Amino acid sequence: MACCHQYYDQTDGGETAFSVDVSSIAFGPGVLAEAGARARDLGIRRIALFTDRRLAALEPVTVARRSLAAAGIDVVVYDECRVEPTDESFRHATRFAVEARPDGYISVGGGSVMDTAKAANLYATYPADFLAYVNAPVGEGRAVPGPLKPHIACPTTCGTGSECTGIAVFDLLALQAKTGIASRRLRPSLALIDPMTTHTLPANVVACSAFDVLAHALESYTAMPYTRRQRPAHPNQRPMSQGANPWSDVGCREALRLVGRYMVRGVADANDREAREQLMWAATLAGTAFGNSGVHVPHGMGYAVAGLVKDYQPAGYPAEEPIVPHGMSVIVNAPAVFRATAHACPDRHLDGAGCLGADIRGAGEADAGEVLGARIVELMKATGIPNGIGGVGYGTGDIPALIEGTWPQQRLLKNAPMEIGRDHLHAMFEGALRYW
Repeated sequence: MACCHQYYDQTDGGETAFSVDVSSIAFGPGVLAEAGARARDLGIRRIALFTDRRLAALEPVTVARRSLAAAGIDVVVYDECRVEPTDESFRHATRFAVEARPDGYISVGGGSVMDTAKAANLYATYPADFLAYVNAPVGEGRAVPGPLKPHIACPTTCGTGSECTGIAVFDLLALQAKTGIASRRLRPSLALIDPMTTHTLPANVVACSAFDVLAHALESYTAMPYTRRQRPAHPNQRPMSQGANPWSDVGCREALRLVGRYMVRGVADANDREAREQLMWAATLAGTAFGNSGVHVPHGMGYAVAGLVKDYQPAGYPAEEPIVPHGMSVIVNAPAVFRATAHACPDRHLDGAGCLGADIRGAGEADAGEVLGARIVELMKATGIPNGIGGVGYGTGDIPALIEGTWPQQRLLKNAPMEIGRDHLHAMFEGALRYW
């Protein structure tokens, strides 16, 4: 590995071990048709199929329903999952799950669909006040009391990695900011990852999804090393987002290499099946990586950018209301963030740039942030991503509100390779206003 091992040098009182938690995964063209057999193997007889209204009439849902019916499984459909879910939409889905009384779940869709199924499974199984399980300091951060019902996650986009993580993200309407629920128990029992579902995705959806992969991998790779976390009193207190570690590094670097090679191709040509399938594999690698290491500042800032959206409406997404898609909301911050964090682990920032395809010959540690930031900007330009947060409707006067929306994301900010204060966020948002 190009990055030096000193990153994991032991610290006084620091963690000495890292955990590896992964979903069971089946990957390959046509694997979605295995849904029925897989559900029966999990002992499911009545399943709640979660999707959204646009997908409900499309082939991926048809394939899954046909497979489940052939296996003799009773299917109840919830097709009201919201793109960029809210606490309100999670509650609505939970009411459905309580009334439907399934003994298992299957989600067919993007990260929003999978996260909604996770939340419905949780709250229907262990009812509680909504904020009970939500990450502190927004919520109580209460531990999930026990196992959840089986959940088969079937992604239809090449980006979120939600099929591999124990994280469910949503907009908390009262705060106008994103937050989430994180627990190993939320991790799906099985992921059926069928790259054929990406073949008909609009170009902008592929771009946003692929940039989410890039951010997952790069933030995980440059996260605070697990050895800098305090050693827990008991193994079960080791956090799911434990910081960068040797296991996650492997998936991060390969995911970055694939994104750097195939992103532009996959966005430009819907018929380039090799590119889109490789992006789906990159999403899987990055999902398993960040599911164990965690992301940091670009995602924290992205939650505010998405939560405070004004009137931006991107191509390829539902036009009913303004939205900054998740991958877009994250990546418009990323060049400014990595330019600022590079000094904390320049070798990792430079290596990440190289994995993404940047020419790092002759570049030194002092160049790491600029080289990495420039490569991300190059990819943004090539795929039609807006020019920073200014490109999605924000100006200098919005920075204080964006900081307030980011500050509650302490779980993410504390995973950065350097200490993050409000002044750092101000400088990063200022740097993200415009790149070209």
